[in-house]
This record gives sequence, C-alpha cells and structure tokens, in this order.
Amino acid sequence: MNGTVYKSTGSWYTVKAEDGLFYECRIKGKFRTQGIKSTNPIAVGDHVFFELETIGDETVGVISEIKERKNYIIRKSVKLSKQTHIIAANLDQVFLLITLNNPTTFTSFIDRFLVTAEAYDIPVVLLFNKMDIYDDQEMVEVSYLVQLYSGIGYDCIEIAAKEGKNVDKVKELMLDKTSMFAGHSGVGKSTLVNALEPGLRLKTAEISEQHLQGQHTTTFAEMYDLSFGARIIDTPGIKGFGIVDMDEDEIGDYFPEFFELKSECKFNNCLHLDEPKCAIKEALENGELAWSRYRSYVQMVTGEEESPYRDRS
Repeated sequence: MNGTVYKSTGSWYTVKAEDGLFYECRIKGKFRTQGIKSTNPIAVGDHVFFELETIGDETVGVISEIKERKNYIIRKSVKLSKQTHIIAANLDQVFLLITLNNPTTFTSFIDRFLVTAEAYDIPVVLLFNKMDIYDDQEMVEVSYLVQLYSGIGYDCIEIAAKEGKNVDKVKELMLDKTSMFAGHSGVGKSTLVNALEPGLRLKTAEISEQHLQGQHTTTFAEMYDLSFGARIIDTPGIKGFGIVDMDEDEIGDYFPEFFELKSECKFNNCLHLDEPKCAIKEALENGELAWSRYRSYVQMVTGEEESPYRDRS
C-alpha cells in the first residue's frame, strides 16, 4: 500500500494510506543499514510503501520503501555535530515564525534556515508574530527586518496569531499546499495552527519567565489535514540550526543578493572574505547589502557556531 507519513515518534510512524485510513507502521529492519546518516530515516511528509502484518491480535504496517523525495528540510544538531535530522519532506513551502522577544529570533538563525531552504528549493514565507505586544521601538525593528528580507525577495507578513491579525493572509497562501511551520519554541506555531483551524486545539504553553524561552509543546513533527484544503506540518521548536553538506564555495549561492553580484567579483572562486576586488565586499561598504547577512555568511563559511546577534547594520 502507498501512503504518506503524518507523524513520526522515532520508532513508529502514522501513515495515511491512499484509501484515507491511518495505519501505525514501523520500519523494515534493512532501512537501518542503508547508510542513512540522519537520526530519522523516515520523516513526516515522506511518501512510502508499506504492507500490513498481523502480530498477535494487532495489525500493523511495515514500511519497506521510501519514495524519492521532492525536497526536505534538514538540520545539523548544534551540540552533536555529526548527527543530522530531517525535519520534514515533500514541502510546497515553509512558514518561518519570527519573534523579537519572548523568545528572541536572531538574524543568524533566520539566515541559516533560509540558506538550507534555498539549497533544497523550498519557498519560505517569514511570519513576524506577536505584533500585538511590541512597543514603538520594536515595531521599528520589525519594519527594518521586513524591509531587509522583502528586499531580498522573501514574502514577509506581520501577524498576531492570538488576535487573528493577518491569519487570513496566511490561510490564503496555504490553499492546496503542504506547508511547514518552523521556528523557536514559543514563537507561536501551535497558536497559529489553532487560529487557522480552531478544532485542532493543539497544546500551547506560556513563555518561561525565568529564561524567556519557549517551552516545547510539540514533541514530534506531525501533519494535519485542514478543513479549508491545506496540509500543515507542525514541528518541535528549534534552538539552533546547523547547515548540512554544503561546500564553502556554494554557500554564497544560497544568499540571493550575493549570487546576483558574484559574477562581478574579480575571481571566479571568490569566497568574499579577503579576496581583492570582491563585489560583495564593495556592496557592503556602499551600504547596498546588510552586514547582518554577511556576518551570517562568514559564520557558515568558516564553520563558526550560530551566534546571538541582531543588528541594524
């Protein structure tokens, strides 16, 4: 039987078959020895082939084949650098939720996520959430970030999931598509899903006052069919986002504004670091590119860990 993975708990997978029924499935043993380096050989959104087996009084599915993926979002664990994790597969788009505080989303995290999405050809929409709680200075900061990222070519929407502000705009973009919601714990992913589809009643939690960080309310990635003709994958909060399997000379290609200028660099293999007559460095000095984006780029090329910064330069 063919089906799509709707939930993964690490050892068991909930699969929706072509007949619309859901089956609890496990992986056939050989998957664990096929050189799959990620912590999860099968991800939510994967299209699979499975067969039913009866074990005692219970009928379970056994997944024996993963269909070729259209794309996927993968990250490297920040602490366990050799471990990678596929967050979701076969996506039409990703909504990255961003908050200025409670918790803070730094530009280094945004840029790492965008680079991975660019590498796998997945459109990203940036959702600036909690617009109902910001003061005047924070509103200016949001406006700057919206101008920065929309200028690069990313769709940006200012929302307030709790109040329902601009939720209709998000809903419109989701029609007939499989979308993923991503971001740190506490940015409002589950709250937004509940605003889009109140009947789901996903668990939400308040921000931890002691550490001003989100509390994990989504333990495993899970896909939901929504009543208005869309599918959403809700994911656990991500603290850090390490990039995977990228050569240093290709990372710049996933910064669209850098890619546009690279042909103007003196050297074809310019890494935009210390090389003379680098078009990217010249554009930075002229104020045509954002220094925050360049700092993110340098971190990725040099292998530095994601750092907490968000500046106005």
